[in-house]
Formats: sequence, structure tokens, C-alpha cells
Amino acid sequence: MRDYRLNPAELAELRAAHSAARAVREAYRLNAVILLGDGWKATEVADALLIDPDTVRDYFKRYKKTGIDGLLRMSYVGSEALLNDMQLAELNLHLQSHLYLTAEAVARFVEERWQVRYTPSGMTAVLHRLGYVYKKAKLEPGKHPKPEVQEAFVEKYENIKKNKDDGDVVLFMDATHPQHNPVIGCGWIKRGEEHPIQSNTGRQRLNINGAINVEALRAVIRFDETIDADSTIALFQQIEQAYPLAPRIVVFCDNARYYRSKAVTAYLETSRIELEFLPPYAPNLNLIERFWKFFKREVLYNTYYETFESYKAACKKFFTELDSYAPRLRTLLTEKFQIIGKEKPKIAIA
Repeated sequence: MRDYRLNPAELAELRAAHSAARAVREAYRLNAVILLGDGWKATEVADALLIDPDTVRDYFKRYKKTGIDGLLRMSYVGSEALLNDMQLAELNLHLQSHLYLTAEAVARFVEERWQVRYTPSGMTAVLHRLGYVYKKAKLEPGKHPKPEVQEAFVEKYENIKKNKDDGDVVLFMDATHPQHNPVIGCGWIKRGEEHPIQSNTGRQRLNINGAINVEALRAVIRFDETIDADSTIALFQQIEQAYPLAPRIVVFCDNARYYRSKAVTAYLETSRIELEFLPPYAPNLNLIERFWKFFKREVLYNTYYETFESYKAACKKFFTELDSYAPRLRTLLTEKFQIIGKEKPKIAIA
């Protein structure tokens, strides 16, 4: 008896295509190959799907010969030609600079460009094979310094770390202003159902000022009515109290006006703190931004707080229990800086 078993990678790819299938006939073909490849007998698959055993075997042969694309293109209208290697390489390069909302939109482009027709499910399989996944795009600042300016900052940072004396401390500082409202994020929800989350009508927010030591995973945090020169000086005082033996405390920060105010400048004249300013419009270089995003994900995502006080208490609790998040923060707060605007090498499909 022939063994039709498939390896885990093949089964995973088939199941992904099955989840994305919109046409019933496509789903049946994929289902037949999955069951046969998972150890079912052809007769058992045929009984379960109410089709002929020879049809099940034909689906499997077609899959092994031409892959998921060939299996799904049985329902295409017109030419059954598939994209060749050169066309796939061109499509891959095109997709790295063009963002499509649906596989159907990619299929339209392919048909216009090469007169090859794919169903949405067939194009989904092609996209998976090229290494693409369906996920949210990532926002980045519209204004940002040139890549060489960002790289010069990274070099400066590495030199400061390399040449600092024993006991010196390096921190990243910034403020965040989370509103008293849930941040809606993704989650596992039963197919066909909704998962409503209550929201608040007010616009109350917190003003949180802080500095993070990414080496020791220690944070100095304060809650203020407003973020200004006075609150910044108060944060400096907390930092100095947190590191009483540090000869020098290097603090990286953005170019907020209050950091350059007369009051802050005067305070720093007799302080152990030295400010190092990031290039303008470069939050990607401030590691505390990753910390703030992690904080919001843990406390605010998909979570409703009925009162502002309970919301504030949850935020404070996060910072008092920071040690419990250490393993995840250790992988997040690495000193690998994203350089925005730097052209990425294009990788073609051989």
C-alpha cells in the first residue's frame, strides 16, 4: 500500500492555504490532500468528503507534481500557466515596495502584468511560498534624520558605552501620555463571533515621566500633572537617588524644549547627570520607546478600567512589578537600533 504521508512543513502550508480558501471546491481539494497526507486511507478520505477514492489520489498526485498552486488552479478560468522563476522573482521585488490589502489585489496585478490568473486562495499560497504573511504594517516617522546621522549616533552611543568608567550609568529618558481608554489589539476570537470591549467617553490621561537602564532593566518612573522643566528636574533628582554611587549618569533624551530650558541647564551644572541628545525626529533611537510600547501592551491592550483611579493603579502596579517582566524585556530592549530610511537589500527568488 502506498504511503501518502506528508512532512509537518507540507501539512502546515496546506492548512494555511485551507484556512485562506474562499471557494468550497478549493477547500475540499486541500482537505483531501491534508487528510491523505496525515495518514488517512484514500477510501476513508473519500467516505468523509463524499468523493471518489481515485479523485482523492488524483488531488494528491497533482499537489505533489505542481504544489498548492497547481492543486488550486484547477478552478481557474483560462490559462493554467503558473508564474515561472523569473516572474516570481520580479513579483517578490514588486511586493517589497508595494503594499496590497488583499491577495485578490495581488492576483489582479499578476493578471495585468503577465496574463496569468490566480484565485485569491491560489495567490495566498504563492505569497506564503515567497515568505509573505498577512499582518499590520508598521508606522514610522514621516520626518527622520538621514541614515548616516542615525548611524553616527549609534557609533557615538557605542563609544560612550565602551569608554565609560566603572560605576557610570547609561539611561534612556522620555515621557508617555496614555489615555484612560483601552487600546484595541489583536486576539484569538471565535470565528464568526465578536469580542466587544467597553470604552470610556472621557479623555483623561496620565503623564508618566521616566528613564530606563537597559543593561540592568531598572526604571525610574514618576507620575506628574504635566511634563515640563520642573517635572524633569524632579525626575533627575529621583535618578540621582536611585544611583547614589554612580560617578556619572549619561541620559539619552529627545529634543523637547524643556530639556534645554534655563532651569534644567542650571540644575545640570552641579549634577552628576549628563544629557546626550538624540538626532531630531528619531524616536527609533530612544530605547525607552520600546519600553513604553511594552507597558501599553501589557496594561492597556483590550482591557477596560471603569474608573480613572483603577486605571492609574494598574499602571503603577506594572512599574512596581517590573522584575516579573524581565525575561521578555531582556529580549526586547536589545541595543540593536533600527535605522529608518536605510535601503534594504532586495533578495530575488532563485
